[in-house]
Amino acid sequence: MYELFKTKASAVGAEVHRVGGKIEAVELIVSLLKDENVVDLPGCRAVWAEGTFLNGIDRGALKELPGLSFEVTRERAAQAKVGISEMSFAVADTGSLVQDQSAAADRLASSLTDIHIALVPSANIVPDKVSLFSRISPRTSRYIAFITGPSRTADIERVLTIGVHGPQRLVIIFVDGLEGVSR
Repeated sequence: MYELFKTKASAVGAEVHRVGGKIEAVELIVSLLKDENVVDLPGCRAVWAEGTFLNGIDRGALKELPGLSFEVTRERAAQAKVGISEMSFAVADTGSLVQDQSAAADRLASSLTDIHIALVPSANIVPDKVSLFSRISPRTSRYIAFITGPSRTADIERVLTIGVHGPQRLVIIFVDGLEGVSR
Protein backbone atom coordinates (compact mmCIF):
# COMPACT_ATOMS: atom_id res chain seq x y z
CA MET A 1 0.00 0.00 0.00
CA TYR A 2 2.96 2.31 0.61
CA GLU A 3 3.91 2.28 -3.09
CA LEU A 4 0.33 3.11 -4.16
CA PHE A 5 0.17 5.93 -1.62
CA LYS A 6 3.54 7.28 -2.77
CA THR A 7 2.44 7.22 -6.41
CA LYS A 8 -0.84 9.02 -5.69
CA ALA A 9 0.68 11.60 -3.30
CA SER A 10 3.62 12.31 -5.59
CA ALA A 11 1.19 12.89 -8.48
CA VAL A 12 -0.29 15.86 -6.58
CA GLY A 13 3.07 17.32 -5.60
CA ALA A 14 3.83 15.77 -2.21
CA GLU A 15 7.27 14.45 -1.32
CA VAL A 16 7.13 11.00 0.26
CA HIS A 17 9.83 9.32 2.35
CA ARG A 18 9.94 6.16 4.45
CA VAL A 19 12.33 5.59 7.34
CA GLY A 20 13.05 2.63 9.63
CA GLY A 21 12.23 4.31 12.94
CA LYS A 22 12.20 7.43 15.09
CA ILE A 23 15.95 8.01 14.99
CA GLU A 24 16.00 8.05 11.19
CA ALA A 25 12.90 10.26 11.14
CA VAL A 26 14.53 12.82 13.45
CA GLU A 27 17.71 12.75 11.34
CA LEU A 28 15.66 13.41 8.20
CA ILE A 29 13.72 16.22 9.86
CA VAL A 30 16.91 17.87 11.14
CA SER A 31 18.38 17.60 7.64
CA LEU A 32 15.26 19.16 6.11
CA LEU A 33 15.29 22.01 8.65
CA LYS A 34 18.95 22.71 7.91
CA ASP A 35 18.33 22.57 4.15
CA GLU A 36 15.55 25.14 4.60
CA ASN A 37 17.84 27.40 6.67
CA VAL A 38 15.55 27.35 9.69
CA VAL A 39 16.83 29.99 12.12
CA ASP A 40 15.36 32.13 14.86
CA LEU A 41 14.03 34.93 12.64
CA PRO A 42 10.45 35.71 11.61
CA GLY A 43 9.57 33.71 8.51
CA CYS A 44 12.46 31.31 9.08
CA ARG A 45 11.33 29.41 12.18
CA ALA A 46 9.84 25.95 12.65
CA VAL A 47 7.08 24.72 14.97
CA TRP A 48 6.53 21.11 16.03
CA ALA A 49 3.07 20.17 17.35
CA GLU A 50 3.02 17.86 20.37
CA GLY A 51 2.19 14.25 19.68
CA THR A 52 3.03 10.68 20.56
CA PHE A 53 6.01 10.63 18.19
CA LEU A 54 7.91 12.90 20.58
CA ASN A 55 7.60 10.42 23.47
CA GLY A 56 11.10 9.17 24.23
CA ILE A 57 12.81 11.66 21.88
CA ASP A 58 15.69 13.73 23.29
CA ARG A 59 14.20 17.19 22.92
CA GLY A 60 17.34 18.76 24.39
CA ALA A 61 19.24 18.06 21.19
CA LEU A 62 16.31 19.27 19.08
CA LYS A 63 15.96 22.47 21.10
CA GLU A 64 19.51 23.33 20.12
CA LEU A 65 18.29 23.82 16.55
CA PRO A 66 17.87 27.57 16.16
CA GLY A 67 14.31 28.59 15.43
CA LEU A 68 12.61 25.30 16.38
CA SER A 69 9.83 25.55 18.96
CA PHE A 70 7.53 22.96 20.48
CA GLU A 71 5.17 25.72 21.61
CA VAL A 72 2.74 26.18 18.75
CA THR A 73 0.69 29.36 18.93
CA ARG A 74 -1.06 31.24 16.15
CA GLU A 75 1.68 33.87 16.20
CA ARG A 76 4.55 31.36 16.14
CA ALA A 77 2.98 29.30 13.36
CA ALA A 78 2.25 32.41 11.27
CA GLN A 79 5.93 33.37 11.54
CA ALA A 80 7.21 29.85 10.90
CA LYS A 81 8.48 28.54 7.61
CA VAL A 82 8.11 24.87 8.62
CA GLY A 83 5.40 23.09 10.61
CA ILE A 84 5.75 19.52 11.83
CA SER A 85 2.79 17.43 12.93
CA GLU A 86 1.61 13.84 13.17
CA MET A 87 -1.02 12.31 10.95
CA SER A 88 -3.36 9.60 12.11
CA PHE A 89 -3.71 7.73 8.82
CA ALA A 90 -2.78 7.73 5.15
CA VAL A 91 -5.29 6.65 2.48
CA ALA A 92 -3.47 4.78 -0.28
CA ASP A 93 -5.95 5.07 -3.14
CA THR A 94 -6.14 8.88 -2.91
CA GLY A 95 -2.68 9.77 -1.55
CA SER A 96 -4.40 11.66 1.27
CA LEU A 97 -3.34 12.14 4.87
CA VAL A 98 -5.92 12.08 7.64
CA GLN A 99 -5.53 13.87 10.95
CA ASP A 100 -7.76 14.44 13.92
CA GLN A 101 -7.11 18.16 14.26
CA SER A 102 -9.03 18.70 17.48
CA ALA A 103 -5.82 20.16 18.91
CA ALA A 104 -5.32 23.70 17.61
CA ALA A 105 -1.55 23.17 17.40
CA ASP A 106 -2.06 20.46 14.76
CA ARG A 107 -4.18 22.79 12.63
CA LEU A 108 -1.72 25.66 12.98
CA ALA A 109 1.41 23.61 12.20
CA SER A 110 -0.17 21.97 9.17
CA SER A 111 -1.88 24.97 7.61
CA LEU A 112 -0.13 28.26 8.46
CA THR A 113 3.43 27.35 7.50
CA ASP A 114 5.01 27.34 4.03
CA ILE A 115 6.29 23.78 4.45
CA HIS A 116 4.43 21.03 6.28
CA ILE A 117 6.32 17.95 7.44
CA ALA A 118 3.83 15.19 8.21
CA LEU A 119 4.81 12.16 10.31
CA VAL A 120 2.78 9.01 9.73
CA PRO A 121 3.12 5.53 11.26
CA SER A 122 3.73 3.18 8.31
CA ALA A 123 1.29 0.75 9.91
CA ASN A 124 -1.51 3.29 9.54
CA ILE A 125 -1.71 3.23 5.75
CA VAL A 126 -5.21 2.09 4.83
CA PRO A 127 -6.27 1.06 1.32
CA ASP A 128 -9.29 3.36 0.96
CA LYS A 129 -11.82 5.60 2.73
CA VAL A 130 -14.08 2.66 3.59
CA SER A 131 -11.20 1.11 5.55
CA LEU A 132 -10.44 4.46 7.14
CA PHE A 133 -14.00 5.00 8.32
CA SER A 134 -14.03 1.56 9.90
CA ARG A 135 -11.05 2.66 12.08
CA ILE A 136 -12.11 6.12 13.24
CA SER A 137 -14.94 6.92 15.58
CA PRO A 138 -17.06 10.07 15.47
CA ARG A 139 -17.18 9.91 19.27
CA THR A 140 -13.43 10.40 19.62
CA SER A 141 -12.59 12.19 16.37
CA ARG A 142 -14.20 15.61 16.48
CA TYR A 143 -12.30 17.44 13.73
CA ILE A 144 -11.05 15.23 10.91
CA ALA A 145 -8.95 16.83 8.18
CA PHE A 146 -7.96 15.28 4.87
CA ILE A 147 -4.76 16.65 3.33
CA THR A 148 -3.91 15.80 -0.26
CA GLY A 149 -0.72 17.43 -1.53
CA PRO A 150 0.37 21.03 -1.05
CA SER A 151 -2.30 23.71 -0.92
CA ARG A 152 -3.60 24.55 -4.36
CA THR A 153 -6.27 26.73 -5.89
CA ALA A 154 -7.26 27.92 -9.35
CA ASP A 155 -9.02 31.16 -10.11
CA ILE A 156 -11.79 31.66 -12.62
CA GLU A 157 -9.24 31.70 -15.45
CA ARG A 158 -8.02 28.27 -14.28
CA VAL A 159 -4.58 29.48 -13.28
CA LEU A 160 -3.21 26.98 -10.77
CA THR A 161 -1.49 28.55 -7.77
CA ILE A 162 0.30 26.54 -5.09
CA GLY A 163 0.42 27.62 -1.45
CA VAL A 164 -2.16 30.41 -1.31
CA HIS A 165 -4.34 28.85 1.39
CA GLY A 166 -1.76 26.63 3.07
CA PRO A 167 1.65 25.07 2.67
CA GLN A 168 3.45 25.30 -0.67
CA ARG A 169 5.33 22.10 0.11
CA LEU A 170 4.19 18.88 1.77
CA VAL A 171 6.84 16.43 2.99
CA ILE A 172 5.43 13.11 4.23
CA ILE A 173 7.60 10.86 6.36
CA PHE A 174 6.36 7.33 7.00
CA VAL A 175 7.96 5.89 10.13
CA ASP A 176 8.26 2.13 10.53
CA GLY A 177 8.04 0.69 14.03
CA LEU A 178 5.25 2.96 15.25
CA GLU A 179 2.64 0.22 15.03
CA GLY A 180 -0.49 0.94 16.95
CA VAL A 181 0.18 4.65 17.16
CA SER A 182 -2.78 6.78 16.19
CA ARG A 183 -4.06 10.09 17.36
